Amino acid sequence: MLKAIQNLGSVAYYYRLKPPHAAKTNAFVSTSAKPLSCSSPITRPTNPFMFLTRKTRSLGPVRAHSTPSESKMDGTSSSSSGSARKINFCQWCGGQTKHDIPDGEEKMRAICTLCEKISYQNPKMVVGCLIEHDNKVLLCKRNIQPSHGLWTLPAGYLEIGESAAEGAIRETWEEARAQVEVMSPFAQLDIPRIGQTYIIFLAKLKKPHFSPGPESLECRLFSIDDLPLDSLAFSSMVVTLKLVRALF
Repeated sequence: MLKAIQNLGSVAYYYRLKPPHAAKTNAFVSTSAKPLSCSSPITRPTNPFMFLTRKTRSLGPVRAHSTPSESKMDGTSSSSSGSARKINFCQWCGGQTKHDIPDGEEKMRAICTLCEKISYQNPKMVVGCLIEHDNKVLLCKRNIQPSHGLWTLPAGYLEIGESAAEGAIRETWEEARAQVEVMSPFAQLDIPRIGQTYIIFLAKLKKPHFSPGPESLECRLFSIDDLPLDSLAFSSMVVTLKLVRALF
């Protein structure tokens, strides 16, 4: 967990300010921000989740870009150099690969010595929900490795055939047995060194019921002041929940 906290030393935030009556836009205004301190006093409105109401929502999605590595959700990790894992066999025919730079490209690729197809490695997308209920946030305590026993937002890898929002809804059901309605995107976090991109959605419970799924030991609602920032599973969760504390 100490490593996860230290990873916050190199994070840039991108805020999109969206006036209530302004036209829709995809433009983001960047602003630099120092790492947020857990002990820093923060003044917040009486209802910190006013952004979930249509009349008062004036803040759009938040993007964060993090370069340090961390453990992946599946337990693997990447080296500090950020190099991709070595592919030794072709995923199509099973033939042995050679590693070379194909014509017209700049990066080393795994090229099959039999069918000559090139294997490309692409980032994995992790999707999840920031769920508000009674001005509190729903977190799950992990029942699997990595980070067994630590807290996280319900989140996981996006699957083929589903949208990002659909994947976030599915992961929330699997981990917290909660039925949710996605309201809007909240944050995007890129972690290039481990090949992951996070999309976290604002969501609300359709019914006030939740319970641990097979991958969770416990599910609990936390007020913003009581968020377990020192017991979170991943640095991506630390970044997201510190944004919640800072913005709301």
